[in-house]
Amino acid sequence: MSLWSLIFTNLRRHRVRTAIGATGIALGVATMLSVVGLLGGAVKMFERILRNDAEMVVFEKNVSDLFFSNVPSLIVDELEQQAFVKEAQPVLFAIVTAPGRPVVTCFGIRAEDGRLKKAEWLSGSVDGFQGTDVVLGERAADFLEAKAGDTVELGQGKHLVAGVVRMENGFENGGVFMPLAACQHAFHKEGFSSVVTVALADGSDSAEVKDWIAREHPKMTALENEEFSRSYSQFKILKTTAWVVGGCAFLLGGLSVTNTMILSVFSRIKEIAIARVCGFSRTQVAGMIFGESIAVCAFGILGGWLLSMGGLHLLRSIPQLQGYIEPNVGWQELSGAAALAVATALIGALYPAWYAARLNPAQALRFE
Repeated sequence: MSLWSLIFTNLRRHRVRTAIGATGIALGVATMLSVVGLLGGAVKMFERILRNDAEMVVFEKNVSDLFFSNVPSLIVDELEQQAFVKEAQPVLFAIVTAPGRPVVTCFGIRAEDGRLKKAEWLSGSVDGFQGTDVVLGERAADFLEAKAGDTVELGQGKHLVAGVVRMENGFENGGVFMPLAACQHAFHKEGFSSVVTVALADGSDSAEVKDWIAREHPKMTALENEEFSRSYSQFKILKTTAWVVGGCAFLLGGLSVTNTMILSVFSRIKEIAIARVCGFSRTQVAGMIFGESIAVCAFGILGGWLLSMGGLHLLRSIPQLQGYIEPNVGWQELSGAAALAVATALIGALYPAWYAARLNPAQALRFE
């Protein structure tokens, strides 16, 4: 009988212990993939809010959050005059309260912003987006119980609803769009926006925008979308949190594997002794234990992947969460979770394998 045949025979003989070990790994994999997927999806949604058919974003240096960034409006005017810029759109991010809703995201934008152009207008039109009138995302219209032509209370004022739009992005679909000037006045940020999204002219390079910003406005910074995603502190915190939470789940999975393999070794001491008498070396005995741990790990990875995909799909299908849940689980995340699972399984099998390899056959045969 080959070593792997013996390994799978042992696992079949101890199905309950095998299932317990695989379940521990599966829960670790599922937790990591779910958390990483959910937070990764949230990051992607926020990235799309910034991109809006633009290649770059300009914001204030050394701010912990874009809500605290202040970009002077004159920068927008100057950027639009540069030959290497096709379009520059200011966006002001703010938080506003509404009856029964302490937190509603407000986007201060121009009427020509691509968000409103690409949106599906359920009622009203972009022509009404002026003055202090607002446009509601479909989800916001639902919880505010408002439609085009109604008046809604937002913060300290009341605003006429110019229209209702359906957005693919959950943050935008649950938000309020306000004309930039009105938003600046409402939040006492006259002459400022949070960011400026920049679309490059054909044949232009992002380095031209970076050099111009560094030379003309040293307190600001310009980054390509991918650069921003890698460097933004809030994204780093979210991604780090996901891996830390997943790592803690794997610690529990590792304890489960260790417990399973220890019980497996102690319940088969005489069998291991007979294997040694029949010619198995210490290395082969240790290899058998590690092989069983890896096999349990493989079952756990498969189960965890299926569990996480099923759970994320279920969350995504809930009507109230549509647009907010956009799980982003790719091969990179799956490979990382699998590698951590294998490492956990190997570490969990170290002591059982060492103990089994050091068994004295003569003494082990008398073990009760």
